[in-house]
Amino acid sequence: MSHELKVPVLPESVSEATVLTWHKQPGDTIRRDENLLDLETEKIVLEVPAPFDGVLKEIIVNDGDIVEGEQLLGILEEGAVEDAAEPEEGSETQSESEDDRGDAVASPAARKILAEKGIDPASIKGTGKNGLITKSDAVAADQALAVESEAPSSAPAKTPVPAPTPVSPPTPKVSTGERTVRREPMTRMRSTIARRLKEAQNTQAMLTTFNDVNMQAVMDLRSKYKEAFEKKHNARLGYMSFFVKAAHEALKRFPAVNASIDGSDIVYHDYFDIGIAASSPRGLVVPIIRDVDKLSFAEIEQSIASYGARAKAGTLGIEDLTGGTFTITNGGVFGSMLSTPIVNPPQSAILGMHRIEKRPVAENDEVVIRPMMYLALTYDHRIIDGAEAVRFLVSIKECLEDPARLLLEI
Repeated sequence: MSHELKVPVLPESVSEATVLTWHKQPGDTIRRDENLLDLETEKIVLEVPAPFDGVLKEIIVNDGDIVEGEQLLGILEEGAVEDAAEPEEGSETQSESEDDRGDAVASPAARKILAEKGIDPASIKGTGKNGLITKSDAVAADQALAVESEAPSSAPAKTPVPAPTPVSPPTPKVSTGERTVRREPMTRMRSTIARRLKEAQNTQAMLTTFNDVNMQAVMDLRSKYKEAFEKKHNARLGYMSFFVKAAHEALKRFPAVNASIDGSDIVYHDYFDIGIAASSPRGLVVPIIRDVDKLSFAEIEQSIASYGARAKAGTLGIEDLTGGTFTITNGGVFGSMLSTPIVNPPQSAILGMHRIEKRPVAENDEVVIRPMMYLALTYDHRIIDGAEAVRFLVSIKECLEDPARLLLEI
């Protein structure tokens, strides 16, 4: 019996998608929940699974085509799929089957990750149906190997020192006179990022104010409690939770920074949904931590770790990336000393963190060395006055230089 395969219902904020890759071709057998193709929206990549066992009869749209919600993608023929006959024990066919185990029991997305990371599928126990290795299994295996590679060896083997090899002079590079260029279409996500950021520059009266913060108190607090914190909450105590908490305190004092403009109205939000900008293989994403005023330090850190892993694996949902009343971005993880971040519309402000650097500062008329960080607040001057923006940034500075304020809410 034939069935139509259609584009899933897209969220209200997403009108269309691009057919990224078909993982099956006409005539291929399919199994229920197996990923048939990937659709790229302006925010995430959606997998379209098979609704039943059967055969892919026809493909209606090709890779690169633009589709809308509920549009026809292909035709499926429902029916039982026979399993391959079991080879006799010890036969050559069985040996070859074991060598190809990764192709047989891993989803297409998982196979891609395993191939890129050089991980043997035979070493992974799949959590999917019938032991299928899912994308999450592949990402978890990659992260586990990364942790193992960072751990110091208890008894490192001595490597014999090879005999010196005569050094030949470098071969001079010969120019062929040819210069090549590559032209690639923007991904839908990159196009959306470009459009939204340019829209923000064109429509908002953006201005950036700066300050610096002495991170010594936060660093001492982390150093003292990070092991106990991680042991109790199974989460790393990072700097971002301090900044999220400090931003929440400042947003309470200055509601305009947590507001947005809608036509001729100012929309004030009585909740605090803070976006944390994160880098992913496909570009910049900003997952939202909802209701930060109701979360503990541990819950914030757990949310950040979960979003970071899912951003790396490409498994963030559209609901994770929509909304938000304020954004924090941390260029310091890449070594940035100072920057002017662009507001993420329709929000009115964004806080930029930078690298921590020891610098001489004056304290009690003496020059001392302290771990300092530059802070940048870019804001929409149409809704936020300059004095308000400066005081907002000073409020964050005070909370970080005296973290007890975050506990006492003063």
